[in-house]
Amino acid sequence: MKYEVEIKSLLQTEENAQKLRDKLAEQGIKLSNKYKQLNHYFLNDGDFSKLEEKLLSLFDNEKKEKLKKILEEGKEHSLRTREMNGEAFFVVKASVDDTTSSNGILRMEFEEGVEISLDELNKILEDAGFSYQAKWSREREEYGKDDFYITIDKNAGYGYLSEFEIQTEVQEKLDETKQKIMDFMGELGLKELSQDRLERMFEFYNKNWRDYYGTEKVFNIE
Repeated sequence: MKYEVEIKSLLQTEENAQKLRDKLAEQGIKLSNKYKQLNHYFLNDGDFSKLEEKLLSLFDNEKKEKLKKILEEGKEHSLRTREMNGEAFFVVKASVDDTTSSNGILRMEFEEGVEISLDELNKILEDAGFSYQAKWSREREEYGKDDFYITIDKNAGYGYLSEFEIQTEVQEKLDETKQKIMDFMGELGLKELSQDRLERMFEFYNKNWRDYYGTEKVFNIE
């Protein structure tokens, strides 16, 4: 199973995003990819066994086992569909600590492309009884350094947000990996976006996503 350790920092403005780009460049960290992305979040209000049955046929045997493990053993699942560069992905994350699976720090993750459209993938979840929580749109910049995966996102509603992620298959090293990310963020002069504030932002967006999805509008929630 693949685990992700991810910590976010709220940049909000283009000016702050540029400062981070400059600091990454000073360390020789270059932009590796840039694209637009749609993310559709679903509530946990459907039939997981029916969803598993419908989804398994989309993946090979190795991916099937990973998907079964996270659906059957994970907790507080976050279900998403994604479109990136014209390709659809199914994403499910499950918490392995006391934070949420939607925005938490330590999580199991399954993210794989499918040979069907985003609309067709969404219909599988809808037919299994899952309803939309919110739809999100963003522009993403990707950077990499060693085992770090770094992004600068321009999110509808949130403004600019950076994410620092390391993936591992060793669950015992999750806390050590988290501290490694925190140390690197400190070198860049960034602060972690607190889980409390992130949850307030997430809740506000979910209630008002139709006002922000696909727009340039930004809100500020302390």
